[in-house]
Amino acid sequence: MSEVHAVEPRLDWAAFEKDAGGVVLALRELGRAVDASGLDKGLSELLKVRVSQINGCAFCLQYHLNLGRKLGLPALQLDQLACWSDSPAFAPRERAALAWAEVLTLQASRPDTDAAYAALQVQFSAAEIANLTAAIGHINAWNRIAGGLRFTPPSA
Repeated sequence: MSEVHAVEPRLDWAAFEKDAGGVVLALRELGRAVDASGLDKGLSELLKVRVSQINGCAFCLQYHLNLGRKLGLPALQLDQLACWSDSPAFAPRERAALAWAEVLTLQASRPDTDAAYAALQVQFSAAEIANLTAAIGHINAWNRIAGGLRFTPPSA
């Protein structure tokens, strides 16, 4: 078994919330707007977990795994999310959203977004696409903050 080593936060959550309170409020408001859009909360949590995996944000990954479990997301989906494109655990709608999340998260290295967008249009309305895109942007912003500052992940 590998040894566990401590990863020191660069800034802890409490200090960030105190020092950047306006940013925290704005990001929370964006999250509330996405939630109020009617976007399926389970799908939203799948996207947040997947984007957090890609970005290597331990805080957001654990936070959204905890929320996904509370929502009752299937364990198989959470277990196989890193390899969703090879797993039978995901419906076409989820696959289209996950592909779009990967395209947006890896935008600089994936210049051809047309196929992913076309697949998204088959599964989602224009309003849903707008809100999915906002949800993906939202978690990417949190990943850059929490991952960059190495917030201590919440307990499982």
